Amino acid sequence: MSELPLRFSSGRVRAAFAFMVAVGLVLPHLVYPVLVMNVLCMALFASAFNLLLGYAGLLSFGHAAFLGTAGYLAGYGLKVLGLSTELALLLGTASAALLGALVGGLAIRRSGIYFAMITLGFAQLVYFLAVQMPFTGGDDGLQGVPRGRVLGLFSLEGNLRAYYFVYLVFLGAFFLLYRTIHSPFGHVLRAIRENEPRALSLGYDVDRYKLLAFVVSAALSGLAGAMKTVVFQSETLTDVHWLMSGEVILMTLLGGLGTVLGPSVGALVVLLLENGLAGFGSYTTVITGVVFVVGVLAFRRGFVGEALGLMRKFPF
Repeated sequence: MSELPLRFSSGRVRAAFAFMVAVGLVLPHLVYPVLVMNVLCMALFASAFNLLLGYAGLLSFGHAAFLGTAGYLAGYGLKVLGLSTELALLLGTASAALLGALVGGLAIRRSGIYFAMITLGFAQLVYFLAVQMPFTGGDDGLQGVPRGRVLGLFSLEGNLRAYYFVYLVFLGAFFLLYRTIHSPFGHVLRAIRENEPRALSLGYDVDRYKLLAFVVSAALSGLAGAMKTVVFQSETLTDVHWLMSGEVILMTLLGGLGTVLGPSVGALVVLLLENGLAGFGSYTTVITGVVFVVGVLAFRRGFVGEALGLMRKFPF
């Protein structure tokens, strides 16, 4: 599924970001802040995954490893080491980036299903370590994590204060992803995705670009996981399970693969479904699966991808 680029003027981009900021400032007063923070964390996770799949064309089945690793280490930094919140987030992000460099350095030697299986194998190894390592709490998870203080001064114990901090971090990371996608680096990633032999013939070091994309994606996934630990003040095996890797693929495909806003929309839809259908118990997964199948069949380019297609067909 290839990206269908839509060229926005700089004025429209600024207007879109201003609208996003305005909505974010008001939203926690209308909706439960913890739910919104969870959506922001998963939206960042899906957007980071989309950088790898939607722009570099690399399908990872093990991205939950980066989300969970950063979550555990950020929680350990807050609870045991007594780090400030921003240092805990930095610890989680850096650990995910290092793990991404290790996994990506080996995985990019292969392509297609072999690449996916290598990432899945590493993710299962991380899951095993999360079960066995004493500081993770095993099946019980890492509980009682304090939200800490930003710069050692501003406490995040209140939901509203925590929300505005998480939202600020999300906006910064989202803008970084946007700039990366629309930079020369992002254009090279598209070229590699569309025709790797041609990119090689033009003199690009394809493996280096792939590895850098993998590391950036892993680091931002780690930032999402670290923020998620701060939000819920705990970290469990759910975030390192292979089902989480499948869920982020679902979010990306539903929202729109290779679009800037698609993964965020997909994350919103999936989380709203999970929360709205929580009363159905085990049938929640079945209903979510049906929605996914219908969504993919009816919106082959995802919700945002189809919307962009309509905007091209009927410009305004």
